[in-house]
Amino acid sequence: MKFLSPLTVKQLCERFDLHFKERDANILISGINEINRVTEGDICFVDHRKYVDKTISSEASVILLPFNDVRSDDKTLIVVENPFEVYNRIAKEFYLEKMASNQDSSIHPSAKIHPTAHVGKGVKIGENSIIDALVSIHDGTIIGDNVIIESGTVVGSKAFYYHGSKEGAYTSWFSCGHVEIEDDVQIAALCTINRGVSAVTRIGKGTKIDCHVHVGHGVEIGEHCLITAQVGISGKTRIGNHVKIYGQVGITQNLHIGNHVTILAKSGVGDDIPDGETYFGAPAGPAREKMRELFALKQLAKRKK
Repeated sequence: MKFLSPLTVKQLCERFDLHFKERDANILISGINEINRVTEGDICFVDHRKYVDKTISSEASVILLPFNDVRSDDKTLIVVENPFEVYNRIAKEFYLEKMASNQDSSIHPSAKIHPTAHVGKGVKIGENSIIDALVSIHDGTIIGDNVIIESGTVVGSKAFYYHGSKEGAYTSWFSCGHVEIEDDVQIAALCTINRGVSAVTRIGKGTKIDCHVHVGHGVEIGEHCLITAQVGISGKTRIGNHVKIYGQVGITQNLHIGNHVTILAKSGVGDDIPDGETYFGAPAGPAREKMRELFALKQLAKRKK
């Protein structure tokens, strides 16, 4: 998430009662992001030794961490006892500030919004789009032209994303991202599309989504994809253009699905898929190989009989 306006490290520390230990107090912070989405100017956090090197080598400009012995030549480090709590507090405060400054929604006069639909703050809806009965469009969502969203679908619900403590408890990350739906997308009834934890969940131009599909936080779906009923796509997975996903497919988090991929029904995808492949099975693999495996198992059963 980008802030309404940048602020310096010094200003941030004064506002949240923090103390920085490295670099220049006048370095500008322009946003807040989780580690997989950071860009220059962002603040992020790390609270596990295992991920310190990855965080230090990221594009983040400012890092919240609990370790006094970590050094960096090009990052501003802010040492706090509980980096996740501070991160969540910063994300929430700046998100609410951003929403407060963007109360009015922008709906094109040609768009048709059913009287029972809910449209949140700062929502943009483009030309000739149709929002059907009982649809819920949460704050900050951007919807393009000629989009159709059918009854009961929820767009922009908070991310299902939790931070685990040493004691085994789970605390929800504050979801400060949003959803963008590009032109000519159709989303059928009773789908759920989570907003990003700190970035965008995006559905590309011309994509068609069937009923009862769940799109997790930070997922990016390319252009002209077909996604049929009861598909679940976990957070931060990226799907290319012209992808076909058939019914009841489950796709795990942080994957990259290439262009012109086909995933056959009831498959469980746990690894990246290259361009142009057809995958099947659980765990999913190249369809021809999986079919040969099934045939071999049948022959083995016959021989045993």
